[in-house]
Amino acid sequence: MHPFRFGIFPYITLRGMEYHLSNSSEYPELPRVAVGAIVFHEDRILLVLRGKPPAEGLWSIPGGSVELGETLQEAAEREIYEETDLVIRAGEPVFTFDSVDRDDKGDVRFHYVIIDLIADYVSGSPRAGDDALDAGWFTPEELKNMELSPMTRRLCSAVLPPNAFPLPED
Repeated sequence: MHPFRFGIFPYITLRGMEYHLSNSSEYPELPRVAVGAIVFHEDRILLVLRGKPPAEGLWSIPGGSVELGETLQEAAEREIYEETDLVIRAGEPVFTFDSVDRDDKGDVRFHYVIIDLIADYVSGSPRAGDDALDAGWFTPEELKNMELSPMTRRLCSAVLPPNAFPLPED
């Protein structure tokens, strides 16, 4: 039995600071590690419509939190299956960023360090699951008219062929 999982030791001390361990992603004591998978199939990219904050209502690269003991690849494969019903083979990290969301008082509501991995499509048809409202394959042309999360827009601009998905003017 792991003592942290069952509340026997609900606090951890790190660099002289005491932190309450919580499974909640809202108002965390520490940043959470998450993964995404960049999956292409037949010249289309896989995206999900987020049903929960912090990117609620926006299309983004599918993924989620890394669980204790998982490698980045294992987490990406599990999360993509849970969110889209697709089987993938996750590769190496290609894009990393922070996602910090603050509430009206300035408190950190969410803080993720997100590592996106390139992945190969193996099998399945996209079907929304877990916290995704929708899932599908999209061409660069279709992406131009979609409500994308800011980092997904930046990522698409970086990984798609030149001029296929230019960033909008600021």
